[in-house]
Amino acid sequence: MKTQQITLKLTFFTFLLVSLFSFNAQAQSTVKASDIMKAMKNGEDIKYSNITVTGTLDFTYMDEKAPDLPRRRSWWRNGGDNTVNELIKSKITFENVVFENDVIAYFHDDRSEYTFTADFEENVVFKNCKFERDAMFKYSEFEREASFAGSTFKDESTFKYAEFSRLADFSNTSFDENAIFKYTKFRDGVNLSSARFERSLDIKYTKVRGDFDINNLYVRWDIDSKYTDINGRKFSKNMLDN
Repeated sequence: MKTQQITLKLTFFTFLLVSLFSFNAQAQSTVKASDIMKAMKNGEDIKYSNITVTGTLDFTYMDEKAPDLPRRRSWWRNGGDNTVNELIKSKITFENVVFENDVIAYFHDDRSEYTFTADFEENVVFKNCKFERDAMFKYSEFEREASFAGSTFKDESTFKYAEFSRLADFSNTSFDENAIFKYTKFRDGVNLSSARFERSLDIKYTKVRGDFDINNLYVRWDIDSKYTDINGRKFSKNMLDN
């Protein structure tokens, strides 16, 4: 009888430990976007792997800035600019991270007509990540390493007018919706090898200086390459065969 009681107690204790471990693991696997934003605001480097981010990750901090901005008439009357920029000084590293909500480095507010943008001073790495909602990087400037290698963009995304100072890595990426790189500037090359675009790829007016790796690039619909400049040459679909 005592042996049975000891066995039952051990079994229950083991079950309790496993349950607590599972609960903690689950709790630690989800991170609020607001907590990441607070860390960046404090100047901390950001590094996460194998987690899910909940809530909108807003690099522009528009909700924080909007209440203090002058009304539209004021900035027009004073010859001001309607662009409100945030400079992210933290190193950003996400690996195998799922973003459940929008990731925003650009937003235009139709009501106030302010445009909120974010630039990145240090390395920005989104490796093997999944963007479940919008990924907006319009007008963003990436001063150092910028990698989205292996990431999946499930919803709307844009890198229109973005500027990359160093080699930009979009290898093995997957875009489920139209991908926009219109007016984008790649000052030190771009890696699009094995990237997969399930709809259209817009690279109108895009400029590339340096390596232009499109080995095994796949575009299901069409490539809009009007006035695209690849090291002083026009883009040709024949490049896809070389």
